[in-house]
Amino acid sequence: MFRNPFSFSGRIRRTEYGLSMIICFVINLFMQGIVGVAAESDAASALLILYLIMLVPYCWFIWAQGAKRCHDRGNSGWYQIIPFYGFWMLFAEGETTANEYGNSPK
Repeated sequence: MFRNPFSFSGRIRRTEYGLSMIICFVINLFMQGIVGVAAESDAASALLILYLIMLVPYCWFIWAQGAKRCHDRGNSGWYQIIPFYGFWMLFAEGETTANEYGNSPK
């Protein structure tokens, strides 16, 4: 689990995708909390810049994991831009056989 988390190639199962989303939610909640608490202090602009810098790998991770989950369903990674498709991927079963994106992760 979590092999090559920033790669857009391959396939992942629902469990890894779900854990990825939970981890990202907690990290984002934590960072927004810190920036929110420090909003009135002198360090607010520095923390905001740090948050924006951390947003780049955060988004890359989410998009990569989403693309791999789309691949498990036999779809292009671009499908994740469809509203609520990411939520659906949490519950939809992946293809049980090899597809053009690789072997089954099971």
